[in-house]
Amino acid sequence: MKDKVRIVKTTSENRDFVNLIKALDKSLWERYPELKADYWGNNILELNPNVIILYLEDKAVGCGCFKKYDQNSIEIKRMFISAEVRGMGLAKSVLQELENWAQDLGYSSSVLETLYKQKEAIALYQKAGYLIIDNYEPYIGLENSICMRKQI
Repeated sequence: MKDKVRIVKTTSENRDFVNLIKALDKSLWERYPELKADYWGNNILELNPNVIILYLEDKAVGCGCFKKYDQNSIEIKRMFISAEVRGMGLAKSVLQELENWAQDLGYSSSVLETLYKQKEAIALYQKAGYLIIDNYEPYIGLENSICMRKQI
């Protein structure tokens, strides 16, 4: 399978990324319809030069990106793997690639936020060395959010 996987560094303007994010948003709002009002403002697709797209047999099936959080840290955003290819270890590849890219740019830690029903994502992040931390802005007071941090 690994010979059929290709990871591409791109920007948030990439059409495949935009389409994957539409699928991510759809899945989140289906799973958490009650939270849309609380989280919609945190869910805006900004211009981002640090985007990864994962292709399997030339089909875009996964993505992730990061943005600067503070002087030494990045924040992982928009991690998504299409439902039909989950469980194949592809999310781990996307996360690793994002962390490596951030390291190459001089960052030493990573933070992220996910929602409490994302059990598979939480397990992935913990297996990758992320620890649950107190919620950071803009997630302070949002009890459905799980915030995590890792030294990279």
